[in-house]
Amino acid sequence: MKDAAAYLGLSPRTLYVWRHRRQGPPSFRMGAHRRVTYRLDALDAWIREQEQADSRSNPALNPVSAAPKRRVGYSATA
Repeated sequence: MKDAAAYLGLSPRTLYVWRHRRQGPPSFRMGAHRRVTYRLDALDAWIREQEQADSRSNPALNPVSAAPKRRVGYSATA
């Protein structure tokens, strides 16, 4: 968990809370002590998902670049 937190630039406490809330990157328990483990490829995939969901990284989600919407029932002529 410490290595995964360092890899993501987060505190281990943040990963613990996210895991408890069933948020964040996918994890599983492994070994005799049932240690919480994260796969490196799952962490990378989760990072990519976060990038795609962020309007600063994904221009398609940026509201400034969206085409203006017309109001329903509004007439431009006065």
